[in-house]
Amino acid sequence: MPNSKTKGYRLLGHAGAYLKRSRKLRVGFKGFLRDMLFILVGIFSAAFGLESFLLPNKFIDGGATGISLLATEIFALPLPILILVVNVPFLIMGYKVIGKTFAVKATIAILGLALVLSTVHFPEITQDKLLVAVFGGFFLGAGIGLSIRGGGVLDGTEVLAIFLSRKLGTTIGDIIILINIVIFLAAAYFLSIETALYSMLTYLSASKTLDFVVDGIEEYTGVTIISGKSEEIRVMISEKLGRGLTVYRAKGGFSKEGTQNDYDVIYTVITRLEIRRLNIEISKIDAKAFVVMNSINDTRGGMIKKRHL
Repeated sequence: MPNSKTKGYRLLGHAGAYLKRSRKLRVGFKGFLRDMLFILVGIFSAAFGLESFLLPNKFIDGGATGISLLATEIFALPLPILILVVNVPFLIMGYKVIGKTFAVKATIAILGLALVLSTVHFPEITQDKLLVAVFGGFFLGAGIGLSIRGGGVLDGTEVLAIFLSRKLGTTIGDIIILINIVIFLAAAYFLSIETALYSMLTYLSASKTLDFVVDGIEEYTGVTIISGKSEEIRVMISEKLGRGLTVYRAKGGFSKEGTQNDYDVIYTVITRLEIRRLNIEISKIDAKAFVVMNSINDTRGGMIKKRHL
């Protein structure tokens, strides 16, 4: 027969498991609310860009949104309906390629955009073509980027690009460029060359804004440093910049003496705002240090966030 102490341990164990499950549910619910907030703000930003800038001036964008805008101008069909119809195949593909959660959030985002476009009226801001292209693209790109931050998407072209890149062995960027070339050529044919050129400017503005919203101001850069004073540089990165780093041994492949020297190579990840400071600090220690930098699309794990010193 279990004694009272054993029962107490069991009760504590059940209580602990219950608290853990409750904590996970709270964290999951907060995360879901945060994602929905991103998507909601993204919907209104994109709708504002479309109704206040692009639609009144017959400008288009790239991707599924561009296809919808182009079809609206050619066939005089309602944009909300076209956005739904054009994105349906991408949503189905997203469910198969990426997953159920993404497909659900993307469906919510696209339905929300169609609903806002149908029910909310935004006034036309300007008829200046340059301002329309730049700011229309800005608000549309911000909206798409915020929806991506929320785990969904307002434009399904990226899903098609992921699918085709896996099938054809090409990069996602190449597929997106090819799709947009076809869209802008169609715009030049059905609308005008001038409209197509301004639409390309709209797309550039939208894509740059999207990248900024998704990557944020702390876009990461990988830095490889080869120097005879690697220990001093290691201390500087760790203590002055507060960044984690990796040191690994390497062997030189070329020297005037014909010998191969062993040395330490430093690898670290910093934000683009820290690049100038890092270069200055390295120059103070070793002006001849060999430094290689490359952009990083994504990071996971490790000590990426800056340590507080």
